[in-house]
Amino acid sequence: MNAPSAPESRAGDRPARLTVGVVGAGRVGPALAASLRLAGHRPVAVSAVSDASRRRAAALLPDVPVVEPARVLALADLVLLTVPDDALPGLVEGLADTGAVRPGQLLVHTSGRYGARVLDPARRAGALPLALHPAMTFTGTAVDVQRLAGCSFGVTAPEELRLAAEALVIEMGGEPEWVAEEARPLYHAALALGANHLVTLVAQSMELLHKAGVAAPDRMLGPLLGAALDNALRSGDAALTGPVARGDAGTVAAHVAELRKHAPGTVTGYLAMARTTADRALAHGLLKPELAEDLLGVLAETPTGATGPTGTTGTADGPQGDDR
Repeated sequence: MNAPSAPESRAGDRPARLTVGVVGAGRVGPALAASLRLAGHRPVAVSAVSDASRRRAAALLPDVPVVEPARVLALADLVLLTVPDDALPGLVEGLADTGAVRPGQLLVHTSGRYGARVLDPARRAGALPLALHPAMTFTGTAVDVQRLAGCSFGVTAPEELRLAAEALVIEMGGEPEWVAEEARPLYHAALALGANHLVTLVAQSMELLHKAGVAAPDRMLGPLLGAALDNALRSGDAALTGPVARGDAGTVAAHVAELRKHAPGTVTGYLAMARTTADRALAHGLLKPELAEDLLGVLAETPTGATGPTGTTGTADGPQGDDR
């Protein structure tokens, strides 16, 4: 992966091998560039528009000039395109159409949704396309660089660039996981379902505990959620516990009543997750069928508060209705 044209510098005791540029100084790009610097590469340019992105660039990539995207490509052998998913196709087309892409240039995007095909306009201009998506949440601070150690990356690239892609991930401290081009949307949906929705659920839980008078919701939830996550990763559905998995319809009904009173905005999500939990508990033999009928009747409530008929019969597919 050595680039003969890359100027030499020092990062610790190692010479720089590639000049690195970042287009889009959000939370991800500066952290990846900082990590590549630790591996011996040399960040040389970053593009940033907002004040927040300029501050991130200054904090994580000090002394690296902020320039226009085309200038980033002119200076760098390896370019990180770290922009929102919806902006990526237009950015790639624009850079290719204006002649900013150089033959032999490594062009890396970090979108989970897209594989390498979104970089086809740049590839036709001679670029080497790589899709390297870190399966990690980012804060936009130096802690992100540390968290990359052991982080899995979803890697998609042409077969002839597979080794180069995996090598870059390893240099950033990550673990490459190959994802087929056609599987990228499903891969990304899985990560969003687990990580993004988890943040929403935890934030709601903390708010409800605060309303219940708990002084330190974070301290209460930390050990509980840590154990739940560990059990889920080890055992999958066998780790399900709580009133839904036990079939405690009365407890679930009490939950719904309290949520309607104190936090009505959480009811729809609670019911949706409880239905899904009931489906999985039934399918895996954790929820006894004789207890499921009353439970599913409670969970047939609509967002407006109307309930399904008592004694609604449910199966592993869950209750039927427009609110499902």
